[in-house]
Amino acid sequence: MALSTASVYPESVEAGFALAAELGYDGIELMVWNDPVSQDPAAVRRLIDRYGVPVLAVHAPCLLVTQRVWDPNPVIRLRRAAVAAEALGAGTVVVHPPFRWQRRYVRAFADEVAHAEERSGVAIAVENMFPVRRSGITATPYAPDHDPTSAGHPRYTLDLSHTAAAGMDALELMDRMGVGPDGGLTHVHLTDGSGSTRDEHLVPGRGSQPCAEVCEQLVQRGFAGTVVVEISTKRVRTRAERSELLTESLDFARLHLQPEEAPATPPPAPQH
Repeated sequence: MALSTASVYPESVEAGFALAAELGYDGIELMVWNDPVSQDPAAVRRLIDRYGVPVLAVHAPCLLVTQRVWDPNPVIRLRRAAVAAEALGAGTVVVHPPFRWQRRYVRAFADEVAHAEERSGVAIAVENMFPVRRSGITATPYAPDHDPTSAGHPRYTLDLSHTAAAGMDALELMDRMGVGPDGGLTHVHLTDGSGSTRDEHLVPGRGSQPCAEVCEQLVQRGFAGTVVVEISTKRVRTRAERSELLTESLDFARLHLQPEEAPATPPPAPQH
C-alpha cells in the first residue's frame, strides 16, 4: 500500500513522506509536479533515507499544469520519469495517454513507452482518463481515447476516480486491462468518485465506484502490483484532518485487500 504525494496537496512532498511514515503506509508514489523537490531525485533520496519510506512508483509530469516541468517536450518528460524511477528504486512509472494536440507525441507514444521500459527496466503503466464535459458538450482530449485499452499497451494503471468521471464500469475496464500474473494491470489508484463529471478523488468507499469489489478481485486473481491511495485533501484545514482521511483510506484498503482465510479443518472424528 502506497501513498501518492498528490494526496497531501497543497502540502509538500516531504509532508507526504512524513504522513506515510506516521500512518504506516508501505511506500510512496511520487507525483512529479511544481514542487521542486519532486523534480530532484537526489532530494527525494534524502527523504527516503530520513523517513525510511521507499518510493514504489513515479508519476510522470503529464498534467496540464506540469507541461513545462523538466522539459516542454513530453518525450523528454517520460524518459526522465523512467530514469528517476530507476534511480529511486521504484518499479513503476505512471503516465497519461498523450493529448490530441501533441501530434508528434501521439505518433511516438507506444514506441517511447516500450523504449523507456527497455532502457530503465521500469514498468510504464498507462492510466485511464476521462472526457471533458461542458455545457452539454463532451470532448475527449486524449488520443486515441481516454480508455488506454482502445490503443492497447502492455501495462496499465487503473484509476477509480477517472472511471467515475468517465461513466465507465470499473470492473469491466479492469477485466480488459487484465488482472493476474499474465495481465496488463500493473498499478491501481485506489480512490472514488460520485459519478460527477469532475475528477473528485474521494476517499474510497465514499462514492459510487466498486472499490471494495476491485480490491477483492485483485486479491482473488493474483494481482502483484502496487495499490496507491490517491485522494484529494486540498479542502481540509489542518494536518490532523488530512491525516484522518489518509488513515480512513488506508484502513479501507487493508480491510478489502486481505486474502480470504482458508476454511478451518474439521477435527477428526472420534475413534470408537
